[in-house]
Amino acid sequence: MAEVTASMVKELREKTDAPMMECKKALSEANGDMAKAEEILRVKLGSKASKASSRVAAEGVVAMYISSDAKLGAILEINSETDFVAKNDDFLGLARGCAELVARNNPADVAALSALPMGSGTVETTRTALVGKIGENMALRRFKRIEAKGRLFNYVHGGSKIGVLLDLVGGDDELGRDLAMHIAASKPKALSKDGVPAEDVEKERAVAVAKAAESGKPPEIVAKMVEGSIAKFLKEVTLLGQPFVKNDKLLVEQLLKEKKASVDSFQLYIVGEGIEKKVNDFAAEVAAQAAAAARG
Repeated sequence: MAEVTASMVKELREKTDAPMMECKKALSEANGDMAKAEEILRVKLGSKASKASSRVAAEGVVAMYISSDAKLGAILEINSETDFVAKNDDFLGLARGCAELVARNNPADVAALSALPMGSGTVETTRTALVGKIGENMALRRFKRIEAKGRLFNYVHGGSKIGVLLDLVGGDDELGRDLAMHIAASKPKALSKDGVPAEDVEKERAVAVAKAAESGKPPEIVAKMVEGSIAKFLKEVTLLGQPFVKNDKLLVEQLLKEKKASVDSFQLYIVGEGIEKKVNDFAAEVAAQAAAAARG
């Protein structure tokens, strides 16, 4: 059997980025054949990745890319199982690299992004190898590419858990930064009422109708109450209708008029939004283990 040296293990680790012990095992199994050891690791990492893929990934980061002229950008959410992995340098590098690929290549969806070249392989092979190396599921969830009509500004908050990409026409750097920060804090659903999803409006209308009906007032008054509730809701969930975070006496729409500026579009991502997270009942888990031990 061929001797597996430390330098061989180091070389294989640099090629595959696999854990040191896995490299040593693969070289031993391959009798020192580097190419065969790489193939063994690919199989092992792929298997490890497929096992991890069934686990919920609801942590992660929002990553962004903006071109030097602030005319082209992308925002992307990539998820992991734990917040610990979301701080891993390799994971963060994958996130930033994918955001730049989105901006430069304009992929149609996550599948198209996954097929783009990255390193010595593709985004997907890079992701799979990282899953194998870390042993935790990670998934590209969503992205948005923006070709700015004005200039792009961004803001990240809470360790990249909230990210905003904003296209501001006119105005200045301070306004761009302030508005991106405002969006992260106030979380508007749309720029104006025209962009609010119809189903959201209908849900709000149903609640407003039920509340107004309890008032016992005449139908014409109830109708006005419902419309008033809807108007208030639309102001609360639209960027233009919200009070500016740095001056609540001023609506964002008024601020933009003062600055002779406008917002063409924005994208807000909150990590894990809408993903059902698994909640472990630690006390119940310990009790179950104790009961099992007692039966044994």
